[in-house]
Amino acid sequence: MIEQVGQGRMFAGLEPTTLSMRRLAGVLILAAVPALLGFPSTGVRAQTDDTARARQDSRSDAARQIEQTQREEGEAILALADAAMAGKSVPSDLPLGWQNDFVKAQRGTFVPFTLTTDASGLTRRAALVYVRAIRRLSSPDRTRQGRERTAGRDREQGSYPVDAIFPVDLTTAPATGSRIHRGFSVPPGEYDVYVVMRERVDPGARRARPKAAVLRQPLSVPDFRTAELTTSSVIVADRLNVLAEPVPADQLAERPYAIGRNEITPAADREFRRDEELIVVFLVYNPTVTPERQFDVRVEYHFYRKAGEAGVGPAATPGAHPPARTGERYINRTDPQRFNPALMGAVFSPESGEPIMAGQVVPLTGFETGDYRLDVQVIDLLSGKSVSRDVLFKVGSEL
Repeated sequence: MIEQVGQGRMFAGLEPTTLSMRRLAGVLILAAVPALLGFPSTGVRAQTDDTARARQDSRSDAARQIEQTQREEGEAILALADAAMAGKSVPSDLPLGWQNDFVKAQRGTFVPFTLTTDASGLTRRAALVYVRAIRRLSSPDRTRQGRERTAGRDREQGSYPVDAIFPVDLTTAPATGSRIHRGFSVPPGEYDVYVVMRERVDPGARRARPKAAVLRQPLSVPDFRTAELTTSSVIVADRLNVLAEPVPADQLAERPYAIGRNEITPAADREFRRDEELIVVFLVYNPTVTPERQFDVRVEYHFYRKAGEAGVGPAATPGAHPPARTGERYINRTDPQRFNPALMGAVFSPESGEPIMAGQVVPLTGFETGDYRLDVQVIDLLSGKSVSRDVLFKVGSEL
C-alpha cells in the first residue's frame, strides 16, 4: 500500500500532401567529344540536339511512370476504403492501432490521433495513409447497408467530413513500433473513421502485392461549444516540451499535439514501470469570470487502486475525497492546484476563450503493482460547479 503519493509537480514553463518523387539520375552528355576528334560543328550540334531530345524523352518517360504509379496507388487505397465500408474482405497484413484525444477548436472539435504499426515486415519503410470519416447514423440502423447509405449521401454532396491522404516514413522504435501523429477537425457527432495504410512501391519495379491494412474506428466527438464548465481529453503524455513560438497553423495537422507554446508527446500506452512517471495534461474551458475579470479554479488529483470486491477499503471520510467505486480502494492524492488571476497574472484572459492548461507529473515509485484510476476533479470555486475525468493506468513491477 502507498504510504504517500507525494506532491505531483506542474510543468516547468507551462503556459496558459505531397507524394514524394524519386530523383532520377541525369544523362551524361558527351557533346564536346566529337569536336575534340575533328568532327564538323554542324554534326556536333545535330548530335547534341539528338542527345538532348533523348534525355528529355527519358525524363518524360520517367515522369509518366511516376505519375502512373502514384495514380494507381491513390486508386488502390481509395478502393480499400470503399471495400471496408461495403463490408467486403480487406487485407490485414499490418497491425494497426489507434488512440485519439479531443480538444476545442475554432470550428468544431479538433481530434489529434496516433496510429501505431509494426513496419518490420515491409520491403520499404514508407507507406501511404488514407483517413476517411463518415457520419454515423443516429438511428438504430447501423448495419452495413445503413453505413453505405450514409456514405452515399456524403459522396453525393461531393465530400466526406474527413478525406485525407498523406505519405509517411515508418521508422520503428524497438518498444513502440512506428507511430504517426495527425489530426483533423469535425463538427460534434457520431462518426466511423476508416484508416487505410498501404506500402509504397517503386515506379516501374516488378513487385508483389503491396502490404496493406484497414482499420475502422467509431468516434463520438464531444461538443465544446457550450458555455458550461468542461475540459478537453486528459492526455497521458511521455513528455511536454516548451516551444520558442507557437506552431504555424498550416503545420498543426502534422503536429497535432502542439498547444500554444507547448508540444505534448502522447504516451504509447497506459502501462508504466514503477521507475517511471505518470504525466497528464488537459485544458479547462469556460470557468466563471466576473465583470472584474476574476476567476478561481481548483484541480484535484485522487488515486484509486482496483482491489476486487472483497478488497475494498473502509468507507471514505465525508468530504475528504470522492468515494471509491465498487471494487477499488482509495489510495491518496496530490496537493490540489489553483488557477486564478493572482497566480496566473493579468495577461491571462479566460473571458476571451483562452483555456486553462493544467497538468501533473506523478512519480510512480511508491505505487504497488496493479490497476489504478486517477480521478481528476475540476472545481469552479465561483459557481460551485465541477466536472470529473477518469484516467485508467497500470503499474508493473519492473524498476
